[in-house]
Amino acid sequence: MSDHVPDPRGALDRLLTDKGIDYARLSQVIGRNPAYIQQYIKRGSPRRLAEQDRARIAAYLGVSEAMLGGPVQRVATPARSRGPGMILVPKLAIGASAGAGASVEGEPVEGEVAFDPKWLRDLGADPRALSIIRVEGDSMAPTLNDGDDILVDGGDAAARLRDGIYVLRMDDVLMVKRVARAPGPGRISVISDNPHYRSWDDLPMASVRLVGRVVWTGRRVR
Repeated sequence: MSDHVPDPRGALDRLLTDKGIDYARLSQVIGRNPAYIQQYIKRGSPRRLAEQDRARIAAYLGVSEAMLGGPVQRVATPARSRGPGMILVPKLAIGASAGAGASVEGEPVEGEVAFDPKWLRDLGADPRALSIIRVEGDSMAPTLNDGDDILVDGGDAAARLRDGIYVLRMDDVLMVKRVARAPGPGRISVISDNPHYRSWDDLPMASVRLVGRVVWTGRRVR
């Protein structure tokens, strides 16, 4: 059985304050006009976030959709995962394509993984903005393989752009790619590590929405 957070507007407002993100910036992230999020929070218009907007905001902020008015998904807590002082990072039930691309869907959180806060600090990651996403496809092989879990820092995106591997949205598709600054101002390259897949050498920054930087990967031994 699912229920809902009683005050998703207040929850979103607090999240944005904690992360230092203004309303206009978040509106831009989800492709809306600059006043959209302010109107939603302060005026109650729209009454509810559209499912697609809610999914995008949740992935960008590294939180569950339940915090933003989506249904609360009941998940089992892994045994002995909640040690003293551990940071619980949500694992999103959505894949970031490393192949042809996956449509953005309003997928729920499927669980949580506990991390040592000191280890996260050593990574330089913001614990408040972390999420775990599964890699789908092999366009980033051998760096990332199909089925790998990646730890994504949503606080390390466009505002702090530097060369590295990012989860991003392009043409409304969630992808994981290598991003590098291109020679022209406001231009970037989006690169597939696997040479058999397409790369984009020179794109306007505005055509890509960076969700967060990949700071760690875990994979199963086969």
